[in-house]
Amino acid sequence: MNIDKYIIKLSEQAVDASTMSGSYSTTKKNSVLYNISKNLDINTNKIIKSNNIDIRNAQKKGLSDSMIDRLVLNKQSIISMCEGLAKIIKIPDSVYRTTKSVKQKSGIMVSQMRVPLGVIGIIYESRPNVTIDAAGLCLKSGNSVILRGGSESINSNKALMVSIKKALKDCKYHQHSVQLIDIIDRKAVTSLLSMDKYIDVIIPRGGKGLIEKVISCSKIPMIKHLDGNCHVFIDKKADFKKALSIVINSKTQRYGVCNAMETLLVHKDFPKKFLSIILDELLENNVEIRGCKNILKMNTNIIPASVDDWYKEYLAPIVSIKIVKNIDEAINHISKYGSMHTDAIISSDKKSIDQFKKRVNSSSIMINTSTRYADGFEYGLGAEIGISTDKLHARGPVGLIGLTNLKYIVDSKGKIRN
Repeated sequence: MNIDKYIIKLSEQAVDASTMSGSYSTTKKNSVLYNISKNLDINTNKIIKSNNIDIRNAQKKGLSDSMIDRLVLNKQSIISMCEGLAKIIKIPDSVYRTTKSVKQKSGIMVSQMRVPLGVIGIIYESRPNVTIDAAGLCLKSGNSVILRGGSESINSNKALMVSIKKALKDCKYHQHSVQLIDIIDRKAVTSLLSMDKYIDVIIPRGGKGLIEKVISCSKIPMIKHLDGNCHVFIDKKADFKKALSIVINSKTQRYGVCNAMETLLVHKDFPKKFLSIILDELLENNVEIRGCKNILKMNTNIIPASVDDWYKEYLAPIVSIKIVKNIDEAINHISKYGSMHTDAIISSDKKSIDQFKKRVNSSSIMINTSTRYADGFEYGLGAEIGISTDKLHARGPVGLIGLTNLKYIVDSKGKIRN
C-alpha cells in the first residue's frame, strides 16, 4: 500500500465532508449522535469481543498496567460513551451562533459568528472511548474528523466505527464526516502530520512520547497538553477531613490518567499529626512516597525525592511530597515544575484561595476539590476531545466551543469608507 496516497485520499474526503458538515441542522446532527448511541448498545458484545483481542495482544507485548487500564472496554464504559453522546445532544448548538451587532461610528454593524474549525485530525493512544467522544463532538460542532488510534486498540476502534458508519448512512449524513485510519503502520502518522493543505488542526492525545513526536513532525497547528503533572497544595488553614479525602481521591481513584495528583505540597504549619495520617493512608493504599528531607523524618517507609521527581508525571502509585514554608513557595514550585494542567488548593482562607486562583497559571484550578474532576464530562461539556494546556484558542477540557472559531460579520446599507 502507498501510505501517502491513502492518507491524501482520506484528507480529500474529509475536506469534502467538511463543506457539508457545518450545514446540517441541529436536529440532523443530534439524530446521528442518537443513532451512534443506539448502535453501540446493540453492538456491545461485539465491541467487547474485539476489545478483548486488543487486551490479549497488549499483555503479550508487555504493555504497562496503566496503558492496559486505558485500553479496557466493558459494558459500563460503553454505557458511559452513550451517556456522553446524550449530553452532547443536550448541549445547545453553538455553530453559527452570532453575537449582537454593535453599530460603529461609521454606521457599519459588527458582530461575530461562531463557525467550525473545518477538518480535524486526532492522534491518540490506548483509549478507544476517544473514538466515540471525538466523533460526537466533531459532528455536533460541524467539523469532519480523521481518527488515528494506537495500534494497540485497532480492533476496538474498528468495532466502534461500525456503529458510527451505520449511523451516518442511516441518517443520510456525509459518509466521510468521520474516518478512521485503519492501518497500524507508523508512517501513517507522519504522513497525516504533513497534510497541512487539507487538515486545519491536529489534536494529539496520549503519552509524552507521542505528543513530543507530533510536536516535532507536525506542519499543522495543534491543540495539546504535554504532561499532567498535577499538584495538590494543603494550606495551613485546611480542613483535615477535606484534605485527607481529596488527596487520597486525587492520587488513588485512578493512576494512569492525566488529572491524577503527582505532587503533594503541604504548608509547614499544617498540623503534623494530620499530615502523618495522610501519609499512613497513602502507604496503606500501596502508594510509594518520595519525600523531601522534612517528610523523610515523619515515616521510615518514605524514600528520598530527587529533583527529577518534582517534574514527573508518574501515572502510577507513586507520589512526591514536599513541605513548603508558605503559599508563595507552593506557587513558585508549581510554576517551576508543573505542566499547567490541573492544580488544587485545600484551604478555608479566602485570601490564600484568591492568591492561588490568580497566580497559578494552569488550565484548571480546583478549590477544595479533587483534581480528578478536571474532565470535560464532569464540566458539563458532554465529553472532551482532549485537555489543552496551550494559551491560545482553547484551554482545559476541549468541548464543542473549543472546536469552533469566530469570524466577524459586518453589515451596512451600502457604506463605503472615505
